[in-house]
Amino acid sequence: MLEENLLRLVNITKEYSGNRVLDDINLEIKKGEIHALVGENGAGKSTLMNILFGMPVIRESGGYQGSILVEGKETEIGSPHEAMGLGIGMVHQEFMLIPGFTITENIKVNRELTIPNIVSKVFGKKYEGLDSKKMNADARQALDTMGMGIEEYTLVAGLPVGHMQFVEIAREIDKTGLKLLVFDEPTAVLTESETQSLLIAIKKFAAQGIGIIFISHRLDEVMQIADRITILRDGEHVVTKATGDTSLYEIAELMVGRQVTLERTNSGVRQVGSEIILSIKDLEVNMPGEQVKGFDLEVRQGEIVGIGGLAGQGKLGVANGIMGIYPARGQVTFAGRPHVLNNPRDALASGLAFLSEDRKGVGLLLNESIELNTVFTSMQIHNEFLSNLGFTRIMRSRLIRNHTLKMIQDLDIRCTSSKQNVGSLSGGNQQKVCMARALTQKPKLLLVSEPTRGIDVGAKKLILDLLKELNKERGMTIVMTSSELAELRNVCDRIVIVCSGKVEGILPPDASNAEFGLMMSGTRADSQ
Repeated sequence: MLEENLLRLVNITKEYSGNRVLDDINLEIKKGEIHALVGENGAGKSTLMNILFGMPVIRESGGYQGSILVEGKETEIGSPHEAMGLGIGMVHQEFMLIPGFTITENIKVNRELTIPNIVSKVFGKKYEGLDSKKMNADARQALDTMGMGIEEYTLVAGLPVGHMQFVEIAREIDKTGLKLLVFDEPTAVLTESETQSLLIAIKKFAAQGIGIIFISHRLDEVMQIADRITILRDGEHVVTKATGDTSLYEIAELMVGRQVTLERTNSGVRQVGSEIILSIKDLEVNMPGEQVKGFDLEVRQGEIVGIGGLAGQGKLGVANGIMGIYPARGQVTFAGRPHVLNNPRDALASGLAFLSEDRKGVGLLLNESIELNTVFTSMQIHNEFLSNLGFTRIMRSRLIRNHTLKMIQDLDIRCTSSKQNVGSLSGGNQQKVCMARALTQKPKLLLVSEPTRGIDVGAKKLILDLLKELNKERGMTIVMTSSELAELRNVCDRIVIVCSGKVEGILPPDASNAEFGLMMSGTRADSQ
């Protein structure tokens, strides 16, 4: 059994403006250990990792109390560069890639390999040329370790988000002298098959003696891969347990301080109307990495329809094409009227609302307040929350604030005030603001893509329960796209599996895992 400590965090305490966000945290990581760190949004996980990685925000906000010991030696980590010098790498939840660079260039950025030339022999090393052949070979090796068949000279711009996550990880494992690797929600943008490939790779790293800190909201993955699990709640250390001594349900309960269940509460399919509210015929969408190539579906009024499938098969392209985010063609009828494709404004005005999987790029105004983000679309499209004043219109600030405060309460958005900039919120709370904006539009049909990406188990249950409540209490029709089959089975009346840009088949939520797996891989028809 592993015995030698690679990392010890001793009595780590951190305050922001008098608010204690970490209170006397102790954590030990052994060489070759996979140690999961779990907790709800705001539990302190990110702050603790920022301290470990020497992020500037820690120093700029007054530093921290406590000690960091790497291989038994106490050390001060004042910057990410110092952390990397100690053999500590981190795969961040939010991508830190340069879109205009190739995969190789992103993997080797600030660590470029060079070769001497005639000029450098006279003027010095800084005039050496890039050793592109060796850099490409290193990048290829890192990509092969991750099981990625994509060419190393491909530009990052336009890659599917799952591929970007693998490039982030490849960049870290390419570094020499790596002792400890932190994964911050590494599977949040991956499908189930991609996730399994990543978990296998992580186990290989650990077998080489690399310590792993694995941060995830997906507790089934935590139970599958971790040797030990540490739970944080409200900045405090709740417990550290060997994985074999606990269960998924105990971990979920300890995380949120209350019993949480994500099982489907009703086994049968609900009765819905016969009216077709959305008809899609031969839909084609040119979304890079998620192309749709002839998608057909009819959605009945009051249904919750799920769309699932493997990454790159087109499931994300359906909603994005209907909403006009990416070029689309085909025949779509909504609420009895022909739907105009390639026109986001018309889509919103018709009674559609969209919760995008790309909350930063599409979903939010990051430099604006929660208030403005909540009501912006309703103001622009439906002229709500506005008053006429002569030839101009002004925002009804009190009405906006009251409405936003209600949404904050209903969705449990954790913030300092309704005026707080959305960019300063955690990822989970940003996703809740996206939901608040969609609900403010009072849509006839709600399209949601990856609604719980990067959200902890407590917030996940709130979002999924909210979708079911909207459907039950308001009769809202919902089309939900997700990479998590368990989510779809929990919420949906039926689940559409997309393969090669088309509908491979439709299954009830209680169909077997084998049926779903075969259909996702496109082999169901062959097996039958």
